[in-house]
Amino acid sequence: MKLGVLTVPFGSEPIADVLSYIKSLGLEAAEIGCGGFPGKAHCDPAVLLNDSAKLNEFASAFDKSGIEISALACHGNAVHPDKAKAKSFHDDFVNAVLLAEKLGVKKLITFSGCPGDCETSKHPNWVTCPWPEDFLEILDYQWNKVLIPYWCEMADFASKRGITQIAFEMHPGFCVYNPETMLKLRHAVGDILGANFDPSHLIWQGIDPTEAIRVLGKEKAIFHFHAKDTRIDRTNTNVNGVLDTKHYSDEINRSWVFRSVGYGNDMQTWRDMISMLRLVGYDHVLSIEHEDSLMTSKEGFEKAVYFLKQAMIKEEKPTGMFWA
Repeated sequence: MKLGVLTVPFGSEPIADVLSYIKSLGLEAAEIGCGGFPGKAHCDPAVLLNDSAKLNEFASAFDKSGIEISALACHGNAVHPDKAKAKSFHDDFVNAVLLAEKLGVKKLITFSGCPGDCETSKHPNWVTCPWPEDFLEILDYQWNKVLIPYWCEMADFASKRGITQIAFEMHPGFCVYNPETMLKLRHAVGDILGANFDPSHLIWQGIDPTEAIRVLGKEKAIFHFHAKDTRIDRTNTNVNGVLDTKHYSDEINRSWVFRSVGYGNDMQTWRDMISMLRLVGYDHVLSIEHEDSLMTSKEGFEKAVYFLKQAMIKEEKPTGMFWA
């Protein structure tokens, strides 16, 4: 396994400086935002695709540093019911595919997206219960009329340009938010779809991330991994449950908050996850995503690096058991 980082928190610094910094901490990979919610601070495909000199400068920064690109991240909602917003996210995804083709990157990270409840909707509609039955009708529309057709089209577009893995982050608010919905879309579209496994979004839903890794890993459906943690506030959760719409900045009153790795769950929890990744054959990057509102990006990131170095299994899988 390799240690990496989503570079978005360091977007104010030149990419060459960021790569030098993470290299000094022993990292081997960087996940680069190139559209959608991660933004384009380090990588604007519309620019790089039309300026060969800038494209070469961008690529050479990685060659010189020895840092690999683990994936291009363009998390968005390309099936948004607002046509203008949908087009913006769609265009970002298309440009990310075209840039990945140029760079030789085979992996893209995004969200499944969430449509509205009908063709005239203005806002996404995330369904969380089956009754009244109106909600089942919404799900039927979202999946069969919008989501599956869109991703069938995009999977074909991407595969023709050398992309082998489109990794969905399972995120509440979007149609793919847990292993079951991830596999539902994968089975409908094809094996080019898999998960960017981010345990932080599963933990607060009450999902055991280690068991989720087991289920997805058996189907070879884990393409990338985000190292991000969540801390459950038992006082607030015991009263109000885990569904919480208070702003992330209202930490003391929320049912849960995102934390740097090790500040949400203990070392054993993370060792169990990493061991299960090894058991199911995942040997790619653990990409640190900093979204801890109690720490600066630098402090949270560096604490995560220190923590994960103790938990990671770095060497190749053993070829034999001398004791058995």
